[in-house]
Amino acid sequence: MTHTTVRRVWTVELRPQSGGPLLACPHCPPQARPLEAASARSAALTHLAGHARADALPRHLRICQCRVRECHWHPRHRGCSGPVLLALTRDRNGRMWRLADACAACAAATSHTAVVPDTPLGTTRAHHSPRKAGEPPHGPRERTRVREMLTYLAAALPRFTSPAAWLLALQCALRVNARGCVWLPSGLLRGMRLYGRQELWQELAHTNWLTLPDLRSAPVEVQLLDEAVLDQSPGRSARRRAAHWALRPAPLLLPHTAPPAVQLTALVLAAYASAEVHHHADMEDLARLCGHSPHQTAELLDRLTTTRVLAAWQHRRDTDEILWQLPHEDTPTHAAVGPRAALT
Repeated sequence: MTHTTVRRVWTVELRPQSGGPLLACPHCPPQARPLEAASARSAALTHLAGHARADALPRHLRICQCRVRECHWHPRHRGCSGPVLLALTRDRNGRMWRLADACAACAAATSHTAVVPDTPLGTTRAHHSPRKAGEPPHGPRERTRVREMLTYLAAALPRFTSPAAWLLALQCALRVNARGCVWLPSGLLRGMRLYGRQELWQELAHTNWLTLPDLRSAPVEVQLLDEAVLDQSPGRSARRRAAHWALRPAPLLLPHTAPPAVQLTALVLAAYASAEVHHHADMEDLARLCGHSPHQTAELLDRLTTTRVLAAWQHRRDTDEILWQLPHEDTPTHAAVGPRAALT
């Protein structure tokens, strides 16, 4: 197969049956054995990852498949731009899944879409420039890796996965090796106040995202079942720095006693922080990453403002955009951000 014939877009459908959903792929023979409902999502993602590995291409040969299809996957936007990424899209009911090469602009404009973490997928590992002299050990690169992994987990895990399980899954996904193994020291779990939380591991195992570990071992050895997070690029040392930053996501630092829902919300805001005075994100995206409804997310933002982790936040209902401001940032006189209590 030549490079020009590789389509780099794959779809699978989970078709409801009495004995469990069947996975249907237009590129593969029909499957007669039904799946367990709890593991169907994971099976679909694993199947798509297998196609992506089999049809691997060097990055410079990949093109935006959305543009090839005249951008029918999303509302009109300013045009294709940015690097070509692997974009995972699901329909509203979670039955149809699509994995495709798409430019950053098209991926961002497509609803119910997450960027799959960058992996070699059988190709030569990309070269990543070393950290420059004077660059802080935990900064923009770590925020980017955490943000990308959070967006992927939003697609890979059920919508209302508990915040504590989200934080645990993030640490596992960033620390995993190429064989899918993770070792979590007891001190790390104690610091996260998640030590011995058997119900969190059961929650993630129920979705077939990982196997249930033996919590009596030290460190806790975990086996991930999600092939999309294996053998990521950059390597483990860079990803472990991102995992460490996620524990203390400067500049939104919280006490370790803060509830997991508050910690996850602060982490998402920190991962989306930018050089601008007013940081912003779509409410739908923010709520999805926080694992809550928009109303619950608004209450969590109120809580962060009350405790002065945030100086102010605002929901622009015309664009469904959330803006927030950190306490140490000066507000321009023309700014529209203010405490939620002052909003109409």
